[in-house]
Amino acid sequence: MSSDPEVEGLELHWYVLRTQTKREHIAAATVTQQLRGEVEVFCPRIKYKKPTRRGVIWWVDPLFPGYFLARFDIKKHLRDLLHVSGVSGAIRFGKVLPEVPESFVKELQQEFSHEEESILPIGHKLGVGDEVEMVEGVFRGVGGIILEVLPSNERVKVLLELMGETRPVDLDVYSLLVREKAN
Repeated sequence: MSSDPEVEGLELHWYVLRTQTKREHIAAATVTQQLRGEVEVFCPRIKYKKPTRRGVIWWVDPLFPGYFLARFDIKKHLRDLLHVSGVSGAIRFGKVLPEVPESFVKELQQEFSHEEESILPIGHKLGVGDEVEMVEGVFRGVGGIILEVLPSNERVKVLLELMGETRPVDLDVYSLLVREKAN
């Protein structure tokens, strides 16, 4: 599909479509399949390692949970889009469907252009002072506090209490689960 705003008399613009929960990529694929190239869709997703009590797993989530972007002629395609399985509506402000700027979508597509199926891997976010719990190895279930984030090899220095003593230990970031902070 051409990047010109008007193709063959159509006024193509980007809009945000709402989806059923956790079905963003399925709804986007269904739109692509049912409207066979008449509507361009973009459903960016992020991929990250997530430590759980069962171990580290790869997790894929949508960049915009519950939504995806679609480029279409509002007069020709909106009604059809609202009846596609998985699509639950379009974002509106009153009776107006706001357009998403083409420059924003292009920049986002460039970020994801090197990734398969618009899935971008992202890193972890741990900080000094975070309370963590070991989820792997012999110290599984033992808690500690991050003393230092080591820049190489995805490791952190954690202060653990072992056999009545507190000791700093270097650990893999993916062997840790960040404990929720009590409010």
